[in-house]
Amino acid sequence: MATSSTDQEASFAFHNPAPLTDGDLTLVLIDRMPGNPTRNWLPSYHFAMRHADTGEHLGHIDLRIGMTPHLLRYGGNIGYEVLEKHQGHRYAARSCRLLLPLARDHGMAELWITCDVDNIASRRTAELAGFALVDVLPLREEDHPDAYAEGRRFTCRYRLLL
Repeated sequence: MATSSTDQEASFAFHNPAPLTDGDLTLVLIDRMPGNPTRNWLPSYHFAMRHADTGEHLGHIDLRIGMTPHLLRYGGNIGYEVLEKHQGHRYAARSCRLLLPLARDHGMAELWITCDVDNIASRRTAELAGFALVDVLPLREEDHPDAYAEGRRFTCRYRLLL
């Protein structure tokens, strides 16, 4: 059963993540955002993806802690974007795996990634990171107005058991 975001907010404490690196990819914590129940937002960590040797910015990744019905269906626990010139190196999938210890430290038992059915790169990223496709849900305007306005009509849901 999903816990309400209000309940999670009352007991939530951010952690100081251990260094998150796999050799040539490092996640650098850039922000911690408190949740906002009125917007269906959970507390989250925001990281920059950086090349470990050069410090070059490769993209970003977010980890949302907790679970709500909205996150489970449409938001997902992890969101990512790799800059176009750095795509093809599996930075997003590798970054997802680097976040797993932090999610476990917060007592998460599973993580979800959601993406547009036509976003083949994001779907492949989820699979490379070890997530399994659970289902494809119709997207209603009242559920996610921004995504609906962008033309999204279906959402793929991927899950990883921790």
